[in-house]
Amino acid sequence: MESPKIKRALISVSNKMGLTDFARGLSEAGIELYSTGGTRRHLESSDIPVTDVASYTGFPEMMDGRVKTLHPKIFAGILARRHNDSDVAALEEHEIATFDLVVVNLYPFAATIAKPNVLIHEAIEQIDIGGPSLVRAAAKNSDFVTVVTDPEQYWSVLEEIQAEGKTTARLRTELMAKAFQHTADYDKTISEYFSRQTEGEKFPATLQHSFHRQVNLRYGENNHQSAALYSSNHCDEANLVNARQLNGKQLSYNNLLDLDSALAMVRSLDQPACSVIKHNNPCGAATAATLLEACRAGLAGDPLSAFGSVIAFNRIVDVETANFLSDGDFFVEAIVAPGFFADAIDVLKTRPKWKKNVRLLQVGELSVPQPRWECRQILGGMLVQDADNQPDDPSDWKVATDVQLDDRLMAELAFGWHMVRFVKSNAITLSKDRALVGVGAGQMSRVDSVEIAIRKAGERAAGSVLASDAFFPFPDSIEVAADANIAGIIQPGGSVRDDEVIAACNQHGIPLVLTGTRHFRH
Repeated sequence: MESPKIKRALISVSNKMGLTDFARGLSEAGIELYSTGGTRRHLESSDIPVTDVASYTGFPEMMDGRVKTLHPKIFAGILARRHNDSDVAALEEHEIATFDLVVVNLYPFAATIAKPNVLIHEAIEQIDIGGPSLVRAAAKNSDFVTVVTDPEQYWSVLEEIQAEGKTTARLRTELMAKAFQHTADYDKTISEYFSRQTEGEKFPATLQHSFHRQVNLRYGENNHQSAALYSSNHCDEANLVNARQLNGKQLSYNNLLDLDSALAMVRSLDQPACSVIKHNNPCGAATAATLLEACRAGLAGDPLSAFGSVIAFNRIVDVETANFLSDGDFFVEAIVAPGFFADAIDVLKTRPKWKKNVRLLQVGELSVPQPRWECRQILGGMLVQDADNQPDDPSDWKVATDVQLDDRLMAELAFGWHMVRFVKSNAITLSKDRALVGVGAGQMSRVDSVEIAIRKAGERAAGSVLASDAFFPFPDSIEVAADANIAGIIQPGGSVRDDEVIAACNQHGIPLVLTGTRHFRH
């Protein structure tokens, strides 16, 4: 079927970004423009010829704009099958013009409900009725009608029109699919919002997730597994999906998982910070007065394990830090940071080993993480929970032992407590001078994790502090810690043997802080 020439366009948009140039291009291509309300006034203010939909239909806009395009002369002109004699006859009988291009995006419902203290009636007024109907009608008739729902689609459409006066069937099919996804996402957002209002439940009865394929990855966790990266439209925080890659080959599935953990680890720290992640666990992390010092201390945590790791920073990477990385005998897969100074990029990109391979990811300014949900798929369903990404309140902590601790030691324990939540359970961290020196992760027995962390730390264990993501079920871990001269311990408490654990700490003169909050990471 031959693609029809585009002679007439209906434009009705909430988001007017790029509209003026696009509409002017359509007009210069000889296309008649029809529009409504604010969109019509926007075009007229730019001296772009446009016909008022109300003057065409003979029916005025009414009810504060609730009814504008809902008219047979509009929908018949969109839905008519141009090769169907009956449809064509109906158009002629009722003097209805066809619309070959429909440009519509919807009221900003999601942006409205994201505002603090929004009222339900305010949300209701941002439920678009005519817009989704226009989009669906145009998408349904994509054999003859081109539907545009996103300003980013303007230029590919205009390019084809300027070249041939029409669009290709392939482009119309792509836009049709995106149009139906657009209305599906819109309805999902509305449904979930009002489910929360009416059910009084934190989690909606029906959870609908929409993600859009960003890129196909080379493979998944292993090279026999296919994989892809999908993006969400609902994340305003700096993130890897929207990061700008400044150097290096394509990111792998495992790179993305590790980089996400690394970024989470440093995101909310006040001082310059560095995290070093391998297989989704930290093998080093530190805060310091400068980024260079934090980087040096972070990579010193477990240098052997750091081979092939990824690194995250919470500051723009400077040339001093870049020189340290470039001059050292490090093999790093990727580095993520808010940004990189130009001279730092030059250093990192010109190191012979790294020139082509090291991935540099710029995510923009980091902010305090916002409360959100996290979802994990299991066979047959989905688990949903609040993400464990909110800061702890030290005012809720208590020293459970007779032996007390000073502010310096408490600050060190707070650092360890922040770090341990990023380690797979059973999780143990040892830290000293705001740097990880030993990590025990993923063991079935907590005392095994303690022993591994101490072995990793070696001589550095003496005088370090120990953080445990959950309670000690027995005092055996305290005995092991005492033998290594651990200076302080922080853990949630809550075991039936807490009294035995506290007694063991008192016996060995180790101050013990109970947080009351567990940080399992499965």
